[in-house]
Amino acid sequence: MEWISGKAVDYSAAFSSPEDELLAEISVHTLTSHPEPGMLSGQVQGKFLQMISCMIRPQRVLEIGTMTGYSAICLAEGLAEGGMLHTVELREKDAEWARANISRSRHGDRIIVHTGDALSCLSTLQETWDLVFIDADKVNYIRYYEAVLPSLRPGGFILADNVLFHGEVLEDQPKGKNARAIHAFNSHVRSDARVEHVLLTVRDGLMLIRKK
Repeated sequence: MEWISGKAVDYSAAFSSPEDELLAEISVHTLTSHPEPGMLSGQVQGKFLQMISCMIRPQRVLEIGTMTGYSAICLAEGLAEGGMLHTVELREKDAEWARANISRSRHGDRIIVHTGDALSCLSTLQETWDLVFIDADKVNYIRYYEAVLPSLRPGGFILADNVLFHGEVLEDQPKGKNARAIHAFNSHVRSDARVEHVLLTVRDGLMLIRKK
């Protein structure tokens, strides 16, 4: 992101494993064709998500916010045998784009793309989650967190993206509604005795949360 040293970002990418052919193609297409390309996870964060999933070996993964399917493909790399990933995208156009990309991945038959409001969709999914990735509208982060935590297995993990929100949360009084919402979310997690957590300065900030 623009508030992080460009040299540090480039150095991190140079010393991280490269994207495979499909992810590289999705990345280029998204960056050149999507109206909000900055939402893409990208090489470094995508590899981080993949490695977390590979360490956990989850049976059930939930992603809130699919965009063009990049992060879902990364998270699916660690699925245990018989595992499935459910991802929810509000915008129909992005959901169609994601389905097309996901269908070309080697885990395409293990990823289900749901279209619609995430909170409504979650109420229909009767699953126990091992890993949840929250990367959708920032003003609802607390609501998403509270909706999924009861269905997260003890010892399961939540990853929340953009928890530094372009550096705006570093201000004494964050001004924008999204920055204020993210600061409220970070504070909410910090005070939650049900979990332990660490805020990582990867890309735009990732909060790794483990349910006790």
